[in-house]
Amino acid sequence: MKPYSPPKTDNLITSSTTLFWFRRDLRLQDNAGLYFALKENEEVLTIFIFDTTILDKLEDKADLRVAFIHQSLTLMQKQLEEMGSSLLILHGNPVEIFKELHPKAVYTNHDYEPYARTRDEKVKEILESKGVALKTFKDQVVFERDEVVKDDGKPYTIFTPYSRKWKSSLADSTLKSFPTEKYFANFKKTSAITLPSLSALGFQETSFSFPERLVKQSIIEQYDKQRNFPAIAGTTKLSVHLRFGTVSIRKLAQLAQKKNETWLNELIWRDFYHMILWHFPHVETKAFKPAYDKIQWRNNESEFAAWCEGKTGYPIVDAGMRELNTTGFMHNRVRMITASFLTKHLLIDWRWGEAYFAKKLLDFDLAANNGGWQWAASSGCDAAPYFRVFNPALQTEKFDPTLAYIKKWVQEFGTLKYPRPIVEHTFARERVLKVYKKALQ
Repeated sequence: MKPYSPPKTDNLITSSTTLFWFRRDLRLQDNAGLYFALKENEEVLTIFIFDTTILDKLEDKADLRVAFIHQSLTLMQKQLEEMGSSLLILHGNPVEIFKELHPKAVYTNHDYEPYARTRDEKVKEILESKGVALKTFKDQVVFERDEVVKDDGKPYTIFTPYSRKWKSSLADSTLKSFPTEKYFANFKKTSAITLPSLSALGFQETSFSFPERLVKQSIIEQYDKQRNFPAIAGTTKLSVHLRFGTVSIRKLAQLAQKKNETWLNELIWRDFYHMILWHFPHVETKAFKPAYDKIQWRNNESEFAAWCEGKTGYPIVDAGMRELNTTGFMHNRVRMITASFLTKHLLIDWRWGEAYFAKKLLDFDLAANNGGWQWAASSGCDAAPYFRVFNPALQTEKFDPTLAYIKKWVQEFGTLKYPRPIVEHTFARERVLKVYKKALQ
């Protein structure tokens, strides 16, 4: 199939056309930037750019995240067509694309990752050189940047005081929804623009069944009691929807306030890690605590491969890795166990594990993934102390006592086909404590 060639934009995008640029906010309802674009303009055309700067780095052409984005765009396209409008899909480097466009204005929502910040600055410069404004809004978090800081204006680096300030900062207006539907009449009227297929974009079609865009209140109500047990459906699996903005963070936080504070705390952790990435962008490639970059990792490639494949001989670890490899999802308790095992038992650099998760996780989010891995490696803000080494056997006894989760994913468990443990727990614990202590002297 021929590569996707976007339609000519000359007639679609004129000096009276305002663009709304979708990124991590793939929904029409309660979308902050879209609300202001529609409220303040009478001819709004929505666009999405398949960013080749990102896509070209994806090794797997069956990447489920690209398929999820495509599915979400298809749904929005159907909704827009019913209103006599359409979604324009572009493909390439956004910076180069905006050099060719001449709209009235461009609206979008904030993105906090280092690459996105650099990209948006370049796009802003290009647009401003043409006299075109780039207007951006907060949408994917409840509080951003400097909105929740210490009394002296410095960012928090410990979660508990941050969460207290976060909760005390909530006002009636904070979680108020943006009623975009009031201004749907201001979508640009145009005939339907054909969405490119995944194959035209260089990716494979899939029949994968993604988690539903459904908020199960019964799960939220029991979340504090059930969230740590991977064998039961005790979590909402909304993380992929939060990652790509197919659900509103404000609506989820409203619900969490009413139903379950533990679940609300999970949403606050999400804000916390985005705030950390914003204020300390070095965490993308380096330890939050610089001393931890002195650790002498073993980085044994065959042991790393065994971890990736779920063949370490530690059933709870292997179950988690196989669940990830099969579904693109891993239960959060098991994420902590597998990350601790890689960094502490095998003494493999947390960046190796972070990169593997980044390839495989359907809900991959740089801020949360980085925060979680640095927490496990003890190198991050408010991390587990370095002498805390998860014991997989004790974690199994506590959180998978009937072995239901393990038996689901490690079907040869208990047979001669299952590998012997890759390393002995007590030995591994003593080894990592020596290595960390030496690095941190």
